Amino acid sequence: MLFDYETYKIIWWCFVGVLLIGFALTDGFDFGVGMSLPFLGRNDTERRVIINTIGATWEGNQTWFIAAGGCLFAAWPLVYAAAFSGFYIALMLCLFALFFRPVGFDYRSKIADPRWRGTWDWCLFVGGLVPPLIFGVAFGNLLQGVPFRYDDTMRLTYSGNFLALLNPFGVLAGALSVTMLLMHGATYLGQKTEGVIAARSRRVAVGAAALTTLLFAGAGVWIALGIEGFRITAMPEANSAFMPNAKTVVAATGAWLDNYARWPLMQALPVAAFVGAGLVIVFTARRMALAAFLASGLTVASIILTAGAAMFPFIMPSSLAPGSSLTAWDAVASHKSLAVMFWVVVVMLPIVVAYTGWVYRVVRGKVTEAHILENQHTAY
Repeated sequence: MLFDYETYKIIWWCFVGVLLIGFALTDGFDFGVGMSLPFLGRNDTERRVIINTIGATWEGNQTWFIAAGGCLFAAWPLVYAAAFSGFYIALMLCLFALFFRPVGFDYRSKIADPRWRGTWDWCLFVGGLVPPLIFGVAFGNLLQGVPFRYDDTMRLTYSGNFLALLNPFGVLAGALSVTMLLMHGATYLGQKTEGVIAARSRRVAVGAAALTTLLFAGAGVWIALGIEGFRITAMPEANSAFMPNAKTVVAATGAWLDNYARWPLMQALPVAAFVGAGLVIVFTARRMALAAFLASGLTVASIILTAGAAMFPFIMPSSLAPGSSLTAWDAVASHKSLAVMFWVVVVMLPIVVAYTGWVYRVVRGKVTEAHILENQHTAY
């Protein structure tokens, strides 16, 4: 095999991170556009303009989510099983919210009735708002630890419930997820539309960027001073997979900052998030739409990387029994499985990225009201 087992574990941590960031950067602005649809579009034509900015690409963007889920199942099977035990109701709510998107896009313009179209507009709003909110709440709970444990026979026990996920820090993380993707969607609309829609999008982008900055700073202070992180104090010599109970883990306030003290260069990640949000405001004010969108992407990626870097090597910490926490070292598939899937990703990921780039090149340019009026029966 090309790499040893430990190297593959780190590589797969990076692969899953890349896929999640790819999902946030591409489908993230789709969510932002969806949740802003009822407010930025004041009449049917304007709303059709907004819908058609993402109409040609949203399905392709959503495949990043499917790929990330597939890699999670293949590379981290214990995490996949524990996550569906702990977040089952939340994931089902997310799934049903996502159902609104394909039917909303396909059926909204089938009938020229204001009530029909208005109903689907709000369905698209739900499909844009609920998934980011749930993802953020779930990640906020990961940072606090999930109440599960493994017994001596590796049977999983989960003692939480859905309402427990809606704790103050979880809600804060959900709000941060919503505002940062609202910012991302607004900057995307700013460079894909013109006139009044672009003007409204700029105002939303500036407000969402400012709110994202405040929520991100608040979350950082809360993590540093008010939330117990997790720290590995002893690992088994074999360091093998499927043995989460073999290590020793302690919970301590400020433990999520350990990696930033160990590797100071990582401190550039939260700094980049703040700088990116600031640039969104500056570029938007100067009507530099593409630059604002790229700065928004920098902010989204940096916020995700900040959280991921703080948690490494933890993937799903346990608040009930810290020693049962799942990490990049002990929650992974076999050495051979990681090696085979490594080559699948190496071959397929560049193809996906190249195809995505080609699609966006084909559909580049602004969506205008004139285009919608000229294509009444083909546009969404």
